[in-house]
Amino acid sequence: MENSFIPVNIALLTISDTRNSDNDTSGKILRERIMDAGHQLAAQLIVPDDIYQIRAVISQWIADTGVQAVITTGGTGLTGRDGTPEAVKVLLDKEIEGFGELFRQISYQDIRTSTIQSRALGGVANGTFIFCLPGSSGACKTAWDDILKEQLDIRHRPCNFVELMPRLLEK
Repeated sequence: MENSFIPVNIALLTISDTRNSDNDTSGKILRERIMDAGHQLAAQLIVPDDIYQIRAVISQWIADTGVQAVITTGGTGLTGRDGTPEAVKVLLDKEIEGFGELFRQISYQDIRTSTIQSRALGGVANGTFIFCLPGSSGACKTAWDDILKEQLDIRHRPCNFVELMPRLLEK
């Protein structure tokens, strides 16, 4: 017997010193895919590449029982301003190492060895799933289409993240 679809409340954070609501291509792509998949957009913000501002926003979202997942885009590279992993890792109760590993494996097909520059990561904090994606629109498409779309759908077998979200399954 197949489970019925359960929409996930997802908060979306773009991390960039140069993006705004007009030119945030990656944020628009992710928002569109989230909505097209039947999920709810719990919040959407843009913050500069500043680990404390990133951490402050994500901390608010993981404390909010209305947010089951957070997706960030940007700040996962190697430049001096890229601090998303440093901002997020300290908040995690558990890291999902396989997310970054799989993302880089899939990305290798398109960008070859350049994928080693990606510090994409996933984890769980206070029961909230967090996924940090690179800022490129191609990387966001790859992460959503090839990983997150299925893992955020309770109908995906043999297992998925939604089954593990205690707040979604509480009666």
